[in-house]
Amino acid sequence: MDSSYLKSDNFFLLAGPCVIEGEDMALHIAEKIKTITDKLGIPYVFKGSYRKANRSRVDSFTGIGDEKALKILQKVGQTFGIPTVTDIHETHEAELAAAYVDVLQIPAFLCRQTELLVAAAKTGKTVNIKKGQFLSPEAMRFAAQKVVDSDNPNVLLTERGTTFGYGDLVVDFRGIPAMQQFGFPVVMDVTHSLQQPNQSSGVTGGQPQLIETIAKAAIAVGADGLFIETHPDPKNAKSDGANMLPLDQLEDLLIKLVRIKKAIK
Repeated sequence: MDSSYLKSDNFFLLAGPCVIEGEDMALHIAEKIKTITDKLGIPYVFKGSYRKANRSRVDSFTGIGDEKALKILQKVGQTFGIPTVTDIHETHEAELAAAYVDVLQIPAFLCRQTELLVAAAKTGKTVNIKKGQFLSPEAMRFAAQKVVDSDNPNVLLTERGTTFGYGDLVVDFRGIPAMQQFGFPVVMDVTHSLQQPNQSSGVTGGQPQLIETIAKAAIAVGADGLFIETHPDPKNAKSDGANMLPLDQLEDLLIKLVRIKKAIK
């Protein structure tokens, strides 16, 4: 796998749609972001969930089919020469997804699931572990150690907000340097940290107007990477549209973030 995103002087970017909705959409988003990140010197990893297992309602969209979506992720990686990341939810998914993508992501709600972490580690792929909304940054040391103890040192840790009341999240930026002390790159999940989960409608809300604020703060604090879900038309996205960044706003945001990165170096 291309691990240049871990060696760059710039921050790296994990970005793409919440879920793979179709091949044309995935290729369009990847091409747009790759063009922007190449211009700005930002290492890029394409993100897309091949299936959404954690949904508020049973009638929520979950995906277009596992193998179909995974093949699209593989095609994106091969077409643009970029690494790809997708999340897994059960142990049997690790080997399946690893055949198509470069990074396996552990959802926040599942970050303490030992068998899932071990299964992901044993594929040899980089494992991106999202910090549980219910955990302190310090507790993520043990999640990472499960991967390392399974003979896989390739770990990313991702901050994605902490539960604040019943329907909101708050970002404690102290968590970024706290987790960096463990020796792994730390990513700020900008868009998920702005979710407003467990709404009475059964559809997760969000505060996308604060995406720039959270992203700027994360870079200023020293985050190694950013995670941003983006879509050409968030209002009609099949998942998490309430907190995604419109694709046509991404370049302006990244330009500002590169300036901040240069200023703090």
